[in-house]
Amino acid sequence: MKSFRTGRRAGWGTCVLLTLGFQGGGAQQELPEVSLEEAVARALVWSPALAQSENTVLGAEQTRRTSLGSFIPSLSASSSTSRGSSTRFDPNLNRNVTGNSESYSMGLSTNVQLFTGFRRGAELDRSDSELGAAEARYDDQRFQVTLATKTQYYQALRQSDLLDVARSRLERAEESLAFTRRRAEVGTGTRSDTLRARLEVQNSRQAVLVNESSLRAARLNLGRQIGVQGPVAAILPEGIEPSPLPFAEEEMVRIAEDASPSVRAARASTSAASAGVRVSRAQYMPSLGTSGSYNWNNSEANWDSGRTGWSASLSLSYPLFNGFSREAGMARSLNGERLARVQEEDARLGARVEVDNALRSLETAELAIALAEESIVVAEEDLRVIQLRYELGVATILEVVNSQVALDEQLVNLVTARYDYAVARAQLEALLGRDL
Repeated sequence: MKSFRTGRRAGWGTCVLLTLGFQGGGAQQELPEVSLEEAVARALVWSPALAQSENTVLGAEQTRRTSLGSFIPSLSASSSTSRGSSTRFDPNLNRNVTGNSESYSMGLSTNVQLFTGFRRGAELDRSDSELGAAEARYDDQRFQVTLATKTQYYQALRQSDLLDVARSRLERAEESLAFTRRRAEVGTGTRSDTLRARLEVQNSRQAVLVNESSLRAARLNLGRQIGVQGPVAAILPEGIEPSPLPFAEEEMVRIAEDASPSVRAARASTSAASAGVRVSRAQYMPSLGTSGSYNWNNSEANWDSGRTGWSASLSLSYPLFNGFSREAGMARSLNGERLARVQEEDARLGARVEVDNALRSLETAELAIALAEESIVVAEEDLRVIQLRYELGVATILEVVNSQVALDEQLVNLVTARYDYAVARAQLEALLGRDL
């Protein structure tokens, strides 16, 4: 299962790299653009936290394999050969004679535990639960990386739209300044009107500079999130406008309490802690094992001769006293189980609270969008009327500037509300562990 997951991540990374054409090194390149789907796919490949979670899953799989292997008899084979020289006095020849001695041996042995006080079964259950917890944490981390990527992505789009609003404000301010200068030239305007218009132009230029800096920072953060050197431009995705949720509020709360990644991880940790208690309890039980071996040895490399032998044994062990280490281990296991149960309940309650907060944020943003859209219509009409009144000489430039600022504020509110809604929806997806 995990090898498939690793391969899938690698495949996504290759696909995205080819699609975007990102290249390493410090060569000057045009600002790359990335879609939301591509950004999420790259972040899932690039994320160090997600890679660490995947390594944890792989380690848990190996631990489970080891627990399963404890039920299988161990088998080992051995062989040896030796050759040495010796010198002895031969009385018949009346001289020293040099000779060689050889030795060959082979052996096969096996060992199996027949009964361990149910320890092996408890260890297997614990490894299964730890694997489930690791996989749940991996899923949770995957959704957290997706949420962080979407947040950075929407932030880049937000700053781009805010920069457009600031530039529109500057254009209106420059038009007002030009109009006040024309009026001053024909004698129908005042120097005060021109100064107020110039002040608004300066404020608008300052706002443009601030938003340009914020946009570059947001694009740099997006590039870092997806593993790209330098800023990255975000492409406006489809479907970020408010739309009905696929589940009712009660259903989403139930999903969060029962099936969200954080709750599943906490539940699996509780199961692992309970199995750990059973492992500690097994230390009070006797253990039964058997072993056997078969050996062959000969002074010549000849299979037809030599000496053979075999052995079999059955052993029973029961620890009577081990310095209270069993009691200490049992106490730690029980405390760990109680802590895991408390953490599971807290995760369930936390999921309920976070889902409710996300839903309220979603409702607030959706309402803010509607209010901002309506306010923009009113502000645009107010600005049109004030400009006409100013042209007729029955309004001041201060009223025009105030009306322009009010329109800009509503445009900013609309941009903020739209991306607040998108982020809140992404937060809800991360909490539920599924796309909405």
